[in-house]
Order: sequence, then C-alpha cells, then structure tokens
Amino acid sequence: MAGTAGTPGTPRVLRAMNDRAALDLLLAHGPLSRTRIGKLTGLSKPTASQLLARLEAAGLVLATGTTEGRPGPSAQLYEVNPAAAYAAGLDVTPERILAAVADITGRTIGRHELPTPGRRTGTPVVQQVTDALDSAVKAAGLARDDVHRLVIGTPGAFDPNTGRLRYASHLPGWHSPTLLDELAAALPMPVEYENDVNLVAVAEQRLGAARGHGDFVLLWNEGGLGAALVLGGRLHRGWTGGAGEVGFLPVPGTPLVRQVTKANSGGYQELAGSQAVPKLARRLGVREIPSGPHAEVAAAVVARAAEAVQAAEASGAADGPHRRLLETYATHLATGLASLVSVLDPELVVLSGASLTSGGEVLRALVQAELEELAASRPRLVVGDVREHPVLRGALESALATTRDEVFDTSG
Repeated sequence: MAGTAGTPGTPRVLRAMNDRAALDLLLAHGPLSRTRIGKLTGLSKPTASQLLARLEAAGLVLATGTTEGRPGPSAQLYEVNPAAAYAAGLDVTPERILAAVADITGRTIGRHELPTPGRRTGTPVVQQVTDALDSAVKAAGLARDDVHRLVIGTPGAFDPNTGRLRYASHLPGWHSPTLLDELAAALPMPVEYENDVNLVAVAEQRLGAARGHGDFVLLWNEGGLGAALVLGGRLHRGWTGGAGEVGFLPVPGTPLVRQVTKANSGGYQELAGSQAVPKLARRLGVREIPSGPHAEVAAAVVARAAEAVQAAEASGAADGPHRRLLETYATHLATGLASLVSVLDPELVVLSGASLTSGGEVLRALVQAELEELAASRPRLVVGDVREHPVLRGALESALATTRDEVFDTSG
C-alpha cells in the first residue's frame, strides 16, 4: 500500500490511503502491534511507526496494552479510539421507536425504546424522534451534539422526488410533507432515511449471511412482507423508493387485491405474510396456536412446526399437520420469490424476519426445493444471521460507514 511520490500531492494521498487501511485493519482485527500492522499493510517499520504516531496525534488510535505470552520482548498494541466519533440509528414501527448509539468501532453504548404514542396523544413525530434519540444518547453518557450522524429506518420509503413517506400508510404522523424539514431543523447532525428492509440487507451484507456478496435479494417477513435488492454491491431503491415492496405483488393462489396502497396489502402479503400463517395452520389441523400480534404468533407457529418435523424425522415417525404447514408455507413463499429471481437472477437469497428465520434449516430447504421447481435461475438460499434488532443494526452500520469515511479521512 506504500508508494512513491510522482506528482505533487501524491504523498498526502498515499498517506491517507495507508492511514485508512490501517484503521480498517484495526476495526477488523482488534488491537494490533506496529509490526503486525506493517506486515498486513506492506509498510516498513519506520513508515508504520510514523503512521501510528500520526493517527494517535489525530485522536484516531490509542495505545492499549502490550502483547503477552509470546517469545521475545512485549510489543505495544494499538486500537481505534472508540471516542473518535459516534453514530446513531432509529428503528421506527407503529408500535415503538428503538434508538441506539454506537461508538466508531461499532459497539452499541446506549439504547432506548420509546413506545410510539397513538393518534390520540397528538405527540408530534419530531418530538417522538428527539425523545428517543436523546434517551439513547443519555444512556450512552453523551450529549446530542456528540452524535456525528443519524440514520432512521421506517417501513415504506421517503420518495426522493417529493420527500414524502410512501408505502407505509400504517405509520401515523409520518406522512407530513414538511416532516423532513422539521427533523433537519430539530437535529444538529446529518440525518438519512432508509427503508427498514433495506437496512436489514445492510446488516446482513456487513455482518451476516451476505458478507462478500454483491448481488443478492433479502426476503423479510415479520410485521410485513418485503424485500431488499442489492445489485452490483449497491441497494436498488427504485424511482420512488419503492423497489422491494413485494407484499403488493399479485401472485396466483390469492384473490387479486386492488388499491393496494390504501389496503396496505397485496397478493403476496395475503398469501405468505405473517398474518397468513396462523390461518394456514388452523386450516391444516395444527393445534395450540398462541394468541398475540400476528408476527409473534407466526414465528412461534413456524418454530414449533420446524421442531416437530425435526423430532419426527429423528424418530422415524410421520408428522402430518406440521410438515404440511411448512410445505405449504414454503410453496407460498417460493411463489413470490420466483418472480423476483426470474427478473433479477441474484446470486443469493437471504431469508430474514422472525416468520422466516424461526423455521431454520427445515423451512429454508423446503423453500429452496420449491423455488427450483418454479424458477429457471437457482440462487442459493440462506437464513439470515443478524437476528437481534436487524433494522436497528443496519441503521447503525449505515451511519457508521459514512461517519468512518468522514472521520478517517486524513488527506485534509
């Protein structure tokens, strides 16, 4: 990564490139010695020493401990300074706003859950957002001005042409044409807005099952049924931000839904969304279906069915209702997926959201087999790895990526 100056300005650019490479290595590997950084970057020991001194003076790295348990003298270890910058993320649903703050290393240091006031309270959205953010910031022991960037994840998407939220009629208070301007005026840091399922894809691409993949589809099934499309390594959002709103997709096996945005549903949602799972289970003779929000019920029913099928297979017994449930659910899921993969031909499909991940390998294999029957292209299906608050994790990862680009830039 080291180089020779050939034109004016080149040494500064090369130094900045080497600085960023070293910082990325420290993020990926944790504390490293000067010698190890030199080997990983290809820099000489003197150049690595100068680099670390420069980054330490800039407040970007800290000396932390020494190597132990190895032959020879101990060596000083260095790590990224967690206090170099902070980023925040919000996961917004009709039921609550979940806020978190992370330091530059990605470690979550403060979190808060704010129950979303209903329509009756009249609490403005801007107040809800600032309350949730401030509570997370306080839990982190910081002030609001310490946050470098905020990413907010919501159902639907803000149309880049109008600035208004679309495809999320069930999110009260978020459809004002002046909302983005009001939030910008209320918050001291740059704010970005992203579809919640797109943020799950960001989390899976950076931390989970889609690492190393530049072309994949993420199918999400929890509160709603949606997809994220990553093409050539980048999210594809569409002209109005609505790419991936596959719940509205007309599919065989269910009546044609018209005025889908008013109904906030569509054929694929009605066929394979989480609200369809308990109905399907009852029809197929599955007993002991719990009560509660449909996403939680669907996840519990699918998990129990997968466990029953695995137990039956292990004992050599038949398990009729639970197997029929998973097989039928897999067919319904593959029906919509077939349209997606036929158009996009992705390398990978990630199944995410509790109504999918709760089925584990049993459900994944059934969906894979059905998809191979229904579509010409045959992408590999995997179950998502990021299970704990994946929308929030994606919001933090998105905010951190931009924050690092800005804070780690030493070329100025």
